[in-house]
Amino acid sequence: MSIDLEKLAEQEYKYGFFTNVEQEIAPKGLNEDTIRLISHKKEEPEWLLEWRLEAYKHWLTMKEPRWANVKFSPIDYQNISYYAAPKKKEGPKSLDEIDPEIKEAYDKLGIPLDEQKMLAGVA
Repeated sequence: MSIDLEKLAEQEYKYGFFTNVEQEIAPKGLNEDTIRLISHKKEEPEWLLEWRLEAYKHWLTMKEPRWANVKFSPIDYQNISYYAAPKKKEGPKSLDEIDPEIKEAYDKLGIPLDEQKMLAGVA
């Protein structure tokens, strides 16, 4: 990693805020098992999983484009996690029961109360 990139990575996030919520994160890497895991987590129908697997097989045969006069390091697709979601907990019965960090994020974003309830699953 270049020194400039290291400095950038160490800077405090200046474009907004960060909500610290426990997450479930898939292992790094892209393969059929990763695709099956994500499809299962999202409760997708079988036909969609098959479509995604076919697309993945096609993607494996493709070459990355080499654009004129554009230089960038090769992307390491096996060093990326392709799924992250908040860990599931028993659902709240009211907005008072949701994670305070999430409630604070809703407020910072200016989300109306009725929409907050819908997003939190208590509407």
